[in-house]
Amino acid sequence: MAGRRISWRALVGWGVAAAAVAALAVFGLASSKNAVSGRPAPALPSDRLSGAAVSLASLRGRPALVVFWASWCTPCEQEAPALERFARSLRGRAALVGVNWSDPSPAGAKAFVKRFGWTFPNLRDPDETSGQKFGVSGLPTTYAIDSSGRIRDTLRGPQTQATLAQALSLASA
Repeated sequence: MAGRRISWRALVGWGVAAAAVAALAVFGLASSKNAVSGRPAPALPSDRLSGAAVSLASLRGRPALVVFWASWCTPCEQEAPALERFARSLRGRAALVGVNWSDPSPAGAKAFVKRFGWTFPNLRDPDETSGQKFGVSGLPTTYAIDSSGRIRDTLRGPQTQATLAQALSLASA
């Protein structure tokens, strides 16, 4: 193979493939209806970070998205503007609830909420108890919960308004 050159297209193709494999390893599939789909959602943490107090009981009767995030999480920063836009588009037909997971300080988490202008409720899970019960394995992770309190979909990695809307429609069906 001496003297044989590799084209730039081949290098780019291999680079894209490697990035895709790495993204799957870190985030999993963007949407994964897994073995836990349909199981009752675990209790939300009771420690309120910002916005109104919220619990699973208060969400009953309408679908909800529960987003686990942290202020130190770069993909969470990427997703943050889409979450606020999506929350404003709901107009009461569903709920969006943030859960700050494993942040070392409430001050950092509150600064994150303020920086992105989040108006939806956010809770704190500093000891990761609620996240473990949900099955969080990386951030951000979003759970689509139907009106009866059952998990219908799990989204891993940063989401867009379109993917959030799709997950909500699954939870509304």
